[in-house]
Amino acid sequence: MNRDLVWRKSSLSGGQQNCVEVAQIGDSVAVRDSKDPDGPRLTFTRSVWLDFVAGLKGHA
Repeated sequence: MNRDLVWRKSSLSGGQQNCVEVAQIGDSVAVRDSKDPDGPRLTFTRSVWLDFVAGLKGHA
């Protein structure tokens, strides 16, 4: 895994460890489980990620 990535999680998580974290990789976004930082991760193009986030905001 790339240890140089800057992983972040939502400020709404309240410091919980049971959440997802995201990191930017060039023009892509990686997502991982905060409980398993060395485990698998999903990678999405920036446009797909922005569509996903917009969909979440539309259902809030």
